[in-house]
Amino acid sequence: MAEQQLDVLSVGDVVIDAFIRLLPDQEKIEYGKDGLPDLSIPFGTKIPYDFAEIIPAVGNASNASVAFAKLGLKSGLVSNVGSDAWGRDIIKALEAAKVDSRFVHINHGKKTNYHYVLWYKDDRTILIKHEEYDYHWPRFRIIDIPKWIYFSSVSQQAMEYHDEIAHWLAAHQSVKLAFQPGTFQIATGPRRLKDIYQRTEVLAVNREEAVTISGGQHEDIHDLFDRLHQLGPKIVVISDGHAGAYASDGANRYKMPIYPDPAPPYDRTGAGDAFSSTFVAAIMLGADIEGALLWAPINSMSVVQRIGAQAGLLRLAEIEQYLRVAPKNYHPRRLTNDHA
Repeated sequence: MAEQQLDVLSVGDVVIDAFIRLLPDQEKIEYGKDGLPDLSIPFGTKIPYDFAEIIPAVGNASNASVAFAKLGLKSGLVSNVGSDAWGRDIIKALEAAKVDSRFVHINHGKKTNYHYVLWYKDDRTILIKHEEYDYHWPRFRIIDIPKWIYFSSVSQQAMEYHDEIAHWLAAHQSVKLAFQPGTFQIATGPRRLKDIYQRTEVLAVNREEAVTISGGQHEDIHDLFDRLHQLGPKIVVISDGHAGAYASDGANRYKMPIYPDPAPPYDRTGAGDAFSSTFVAAIMLGADIEGALLWAPINSMSVVQRIGAQAGLLRLAEIEQYLRVAPKNYHPRRLTNDHA
């Protein structure tokens, strides 16, 4: 791919997902003492499965990079792969999706991240293992500096990497930051990542993550917004599953319903990534938070109709078509303090 100045550079770990489609009559969901659902599989025996499918170049940041490219943005990825066939497959998949892979570092003698997705009905349990890479922020030429950084999940071994990114962002004030924190970043807490949060233009989380990060009240969306804005982000978007989503720019707050599913969801993998990246893409392209809230649920709806996190991602013209036929109640509703 020819080198080009990028609109957005996504940053985060990239993996290969091996989807294993389980048979509903072989496994079941049971509830433990904590009241949470557990996937129950017979132990010590051979169990048939439906089919398996290998999907390269996925993960929060990689999924976002593909979503951006589909929406017409010049998109690239900063990530790590091993010097194996899986790593080569990831780079080929990124280039096929028109994602600039020049900042994907090949770690010689290392393996590429490979996860197993136990896919039961419309949801999944993922077996993960993060390889230990030597994380280093790239050295950019002037032409390499993007307009936006979209930062998401990295390994718990990469904490100093956050400091490198924060230092680089401090020296490049024109670059805007979108932050979709991953599991280890959320567990680390906002104090350790305060320089990242303070620099963030758009923070994208789900409601449970918002509670964990902020320490706020789950039932009070205004309390969550207040606490998250205090960390530094100018725009906060909180997805809330079937309940829809919320967004705030500090002065204006909105609630958005989901876009109706044309059919029951096939696979929910990547729905959150599609929502967050599409919201950010709309902001990048000049939309306000109301406009971004119109786009994001549509891409999320489309992704869950296909296997994996990327096959259902839409182009801009396709999102516009869904908007033209949207139900009358599909629009943001302004929130006041009486509508928590």
